[in-house]
Amino acid sequence: MGWKKTVFAGVLSIGVTFSIAAAQDTPRDPTVTASTPRERQIELALSAAPDEVSSKAAVYVLGPKGYEKAREGTNGFSCFIWRSFKETMQVSAAPACFDAIGSSTLMVTAMRREELRAQGKSAAEIEDDIAQGYKDGRYKAPGPGFLYMMSNENYFYDSEAKQWRTVPPHVMFYAPDKTATDLGYDSISPAMVPFLTGSGPEALMVVLAKKPPQNSASEESHQH
Repeated sequence: MGWKKTVFAGVLSIGVTFSIAAAQDTPRDPTVTASTPRERQIELALSAAPDEVSSKAAVYVLGPKGYEKAREGTNGFSCFIWRSFKETMQVSAAPACFDAIGSSTLMVTAMRREELRAQGKSAAEIEDDIAQGYKDGRYKAPGPGFLYMMSNENYFYDSEAKQWRTVPPHVMFYAPDKTATDLGYDSISPAMVPFLTGSGPEALMVVLAKKPPQNSASEESHQH
């Protein structure tokens, strides 16, 4: 998830204000590890998508050897906490719910990264394995689809401010091998909409989204 810092820089530049985790009344540890309680991991993972989606999705939690399935799903979606690192330092903990396409592609490489990390592999060794996997066909680029990242606890580490922050709710569309030119821009720009992150088979387009209030559907039905 090396694209995370780029994403956050981009949305900041178009006027979105991030909250600072350290400033919350009851701050919670923004990092997620294998020792994070299973219930907490499930809570975070499910917060990535609307209840109608996450309630029927498969859920994965981080264990000592990588991701473990905590619950089977019935709608093709898979929810977990997507982490990224800068060398050995965790720099994000992002609850995510992938559709069926992403569950069989991008989520597979995310799970492989955690498996290798649990084995003590270096960042370079991990990325070499992923790159080779795409070359030899072990991993596939996703087709059309998207993933939810609509949690209010999507944490990333701001290395300049040296603080953990949260990114607003958003969704991401798979955009393998897309470039700025494909979106009508001369180069990657923080002002581009949708915002393009990364490159190669794991490129994504980011669209900010407003999370609906809890029980909004039931409240609306009572009003009619």
